Amino acid sequence: MTVDVRQIGELVEQESILLNRIRNEIGKVIVGQVRLVDRLLVALLCNNHVLIEGVPGLAKTLAVTTLAQTIQASFQRIQFTPDLLPGDLIGTLIYNPKTGDFTTKKGPIFANVILADEINRAPAKVQSALLEAMQERQVTIGSESYPLDEPFIVLATQNPIEQEGTYPLPEAQIDRFMLKLSITYPGKEEELKILNRMSNSATEIVVDPVLEPADIMRLRKLADDIYLDEKIAEYIVNLVNATRNPAEYRLDIGDLIRYGASPRATIFLAMGARACALLAGRGYVTPQDVKTIAPDVLGHRVIVTYEAEAEEKTSQDIVRQVLDMVEVP
Repeated sequence: MTVDVRQIGELVEQESILLNRIRNEIGKVIVGQVRLVDRLLVALLCNNHVLIEGVPGLAKTLAVTTLAQTIQASFQRIQFTPDLLPGDLIGTLIYNPKTGDFTTKKGPIFANVILADEINRAPAKVQSALLEAMQERQVTIGSESYPLDEPFIVLATQNPIEQEGTYPLPEAQIDRFMLKLSITYPGKEEELKILNRMSNSATEIVVDPVLEPADIMRLRKLADDIYLDEKIAEYIVNLVNATRNPAEYRLDIGDLIRYGASPRATIFLAMGARACALLAGRGYVTPQDVKTIAPDVLGHRVIVTYEAEAEEKTSQDIVRQVLDMVEVP
């Protein structure tokens, strides 16, 4: 196994140049937000989806569009609104009165990178259509199912402070997102850099494409090959189990948790930890890789009780307690 890890490490070292180029290209436009950029790359490496939550003006949409510019792949931005229909998303059948036949017109979902802007403004039927695309990687138009091209990732944004005219995402759909990120305000130094870089109306920053679809598939295969020790795997399982049976881990938070994390969280923790190791330039996973990605994987999968809300305890608070108490290998 040592030889395998060494070989993987050499491959990771070679590919790190490509990953750093992506970071540099995104850094031309996005000041700070290192965590956001890294989590977007984790999602890309894991072939999965991200939900980004934050108040307006924090560069959520800009970060996604900039990432898309670094990839030589098709990109679609879909602005979700209350009057959006499923056909506006996935496509529809068009009747030809001359021939009496129906032809299929594919919708904007048929792209490699999808920006679902303000996803919580869409009604339930549209969210269900998106759910099939995210989970099954196909869409159904009429009686026909059409597979989506690889890579296919959905990067969705939502505004947490505006409730009028919104449709909160059901827990089942939120669980489909590998990561949920809460974006905060930049620091004073970062904001000064933003001012100096973006305050000129004539500013136009060109981002060069770095990745092709073949590069993404190769990087994903490398991420899958990152070595995950059995003890790290047990640690991941213990973290997820602690959200369901906290008393077994000396955690007095049972009254605060209504539902613990699903088995999907276990899978995503392992995948995310491997991707974090790859981004860090290592061919093996450490416990810190798991701890780094755990809040973004577990936070939206731990459902708190009314008692927790009364005590002003959030799911992120509970995840932090779990990470502090579960024994690290």
